Amino acid sequence: MNAPVRTMDLAAATTLPIEGMTCASCVGRIERALQAVPGVATVSVNLATERASVTTDGPVDRKRLVAAVESAGYAVPSGGSGGTELSIEGMTCASCVGRIERALAAVPGVTKAAVNLATERASVQGNAESSALIAAVRDAGYEARLIEASSGGADDSDERAEKKEAERRELTRDFSIAAVLTLPVFLLEMGSHLIPGVHHLIESTIGMQMNWYVQFALTTLVLFIPGIRFYKKGLPALWRLAPDMNSLVAVGSLAAYGYSLVATFAPRILPPGTVNVYFEAAAVIVTLILLGRLLEARAKGRTSEAIKRLAGLQAKTARVRRGGETVDLPIASVAAGDVIEVRPGERLPVDGEVIEGSSYVDESMITGEPIPVAKSPGSGVVGGTVNQKGAIAYRATAVGGDTVLSQIIRMVEEAQGSKLPIQALVDRVTMWFVPAVFVVAALTFAAWLSFGPSPALTFALVNAVAVLIIACPCAMGLATPTSIMVGTGRGAELGVLFRKGEALQLLKDAKVVALDKTGTLTEGKPSLTDMELASGFDRAQVLSLVAAVESRSEHPIAGAIVEAAKAEGLSLPAVAEFDSVTGFGVKAVAGGARVEIGADRYMAELGHDVKAFAPISQRLGDEGKSPLYAAIDGRLAAIIAVADPIKSATPAAIKALHGLGLKVAMITGDNARTAGAIAARLGIDEVVAEVLPDGKVDAVRRLRSKHGKVAFVGDGINDAPALAEADVGLAIGTGTDIAIEAADVVLMSGSLQGVPNAIALSKATIGNIRQNLFWAFAYNTALIPVAAGLLYPAYGVLLSPVFAAGAMALSSVFVLGNALRLRTFKAPH
Repeated sequence: MNAPVRTMDLAAATTLPIEGMTCASCVGRIERALQAVPGVATVSVNLATERASVTTDGPVDRKRLVAAVESAGYAVPSGGSGGTELSIEGMTCASCVGRIERALAAVPGVTKAAVNLATERASVQGNAESSALIAAVRDAGYEARLIEASSGGADDSDERAEKKEAERRELTRDFSIAAVLTLPVFLLEMGSHLIPGVHHLIESTIGMQMNWYVQFALTTLVLFIPGIRFYKKGLPALWRLAPDMNSLVAVGSLAAYGYSLVATFAPRILPPGTVNVYFEAAAVIVTLILLGRLLEARAKGRTSEAIKRLAGLQAKTARVRRGGETVDLPIASVAAGDVIEVRPGERLPVDGEVIEGSSYVDESMITGEPIPVAKSPGSGVVGGTVNQKGAIAYRATAVGGDTVLSQIIRMVEEAQGSKLPIQALVDRVTMWFVPAVFVVAALTFAAWLSFGPSPALTFALVNAVAVLIIACPCAMGLATPTSIMVGTGRGAELGVLFRKGEALQLLKDAKVVALDKTGTLTEGKPSLTDMELASGFDRAQVLSLVAAVESRSEHPIAGAIVEAAKAEGLSLPAVAEFDSVTGFGVKAVAGGARVEIGADRYMAELGHDVKAFAPISQRLGDEGKSPLYAAIDGRLAAIIAVADPIKSATPAAIKALHGLGLKVAMITGDNARTAGAIAARLGIDEVVAEVLPDGKVDAVRRLRSKHGKVAFVGDGINDAPALAEADVGLAIGTGTDIAIEAADVVLMSGSLQGVPNAIALSKATIGNIRQNLFWAFAYNTALIPVAAGLLYPAYGVLLSPVFAAGAMALSSVFVLGNALRLRTFKAPH
């Protein structure tokens, strides 16, 4: 069936993004194509902004404009990866999710719509205007508003928190009123059934008829004051032939209430033996469902605490140097380039680079690593981290939504709002679930009315109401998104950012973890790893002389030796007569001593015998290191090795990956000998060496065909293609922005130990989702037949609507409680 055509109003204007334009002739071609669409008045295409502005003087379908652009050979993109975000009000169960998704998907220009019950958000991809999306949601019986991209996420988070708190207060009030009014109804009705003395007491005081009048009055107040929310939403949904959970509650409670109403005020209408009241069922159903909603609201609030905590890390003010003085400014007033002062113990307001002072900064909120990091002029700092004992001043480099913390919040929100492949099954089931429940309830009523014992009408009513109440699919709708929210939030606290929710499910299925070498397994920069001395030489003296000579060289190895000397606090003597012997080494006079540094062939040419260092040279070669020798005043003084050292956390991480039953491969552009040596030291299973970036992509494909799903870990620009090609790409957070953008998961700590932690979290989260889904499906599958009376012929067991309401509320609370267990997830490594 075709979706209704959405048209633009008279004299309306719209803007289309255009892809593929290269020159002015493209502009003319697109303008002519759009001008040919009936109803288009004026067209203006801008090559620089890559946009077309269209004014219409009649009704024009946006789809026709898009088709005209595409027929001219250009593309209209779907509005970027973020798309349109809507906040949805009024959802109560999984059937609401499916209904809103179908309504949004029917809007012309929408390519994809995903609704999340736990976050109460809709993410829409495509070219549709927000007003049309909001109207579609409203037509489906819900309320929506556009979520504007906030500068840092805090404002929107605060607004949502306030809204949730108001909702909790309203539910608390309504539940309290319902509970106070329901308790006398329950005691009057159930007390007379359970305790014979209560029955006699009622008859001898107010009488049974007055008892029913009291129950009627109290139940009416319960249903139409705190319970009115169910009828306002449920009955219109029923008229639209799109019933939801509110419809189930409304029909169930009204059926019990209506029947009791007839029994109280017009008993002659009912067949003999069927005159009973079920006011307590109607009142207790509404009260218990309100209790369930209240518990859900409280639990939902806890699922999003990770986002609230992250947003709370953003400083509200900054101490900025302006016009020769230091002033306190709101964080929104800070601009890139401002110089900000931070005192000991204060939180850094924005990202930047230190220009004055030195201190240690606690970056655990970003990396998950507890040890503070030393900062001095030239060091980068991140907004939201906490300065320790020193005072520093730094220049702001990123503010507002561009800060690392804002990007983290955005990543976590996007991951929390996404759908996992496992959710597709839930969506298919719940789309038809509520209508199917009404059919089952109708069949239950008909079966008991036709074949049930006397009073058949009473049995038919009670069992049909029980089916309606027990079958609410709330637990199904909450099973997946709540676990995603808690799991991704916990990951953020551990320094593991899931940029895409799908990675949560895919990562646990990885069979092989492929690792880049430089910057991932290793530190990513050369450093002095070995220095063995000949007898009679002092380390500090030799290192200072060698470093002094190497300070004149531009070779990367030379820089590493100089850095090592500086790190040990050595002063470098003056250097004279420096000479570089191409392909051999360097020589100079340093501190009055003649110093020569080079490979074994250079030492041989100078007449030095390096046999004394042969065992050390053999070991260094086995480790993939190229040894250098140093001679001082004609005597062989030391053997030196400079290499890219393996990160301290790497061996334990590789061991942990093997412990998870995974194959570990290394893919690197480095030479095969060095790669093989590192692989042997770390116990890596497979090595692919000397490959270019496109070769890494081919290597990922080969590993996938051989082992199964591949997770690739990298940090550089050259890793971006492989990160995108892998089933799950994990970027080291200390790497490049391009690598991080191409990845599905970001390890903010820069430690490889984040990989087994991410995989363990993936397994825990998906396991949690499966537990939730099993509970939700098993609960409905098992209890709907019981509510329909399947056990009555054999065991005489019926499920009261009151217990059905309690069980329904309990199922949702169980699912939420189970998801919240992920907050206590402990990183195994």
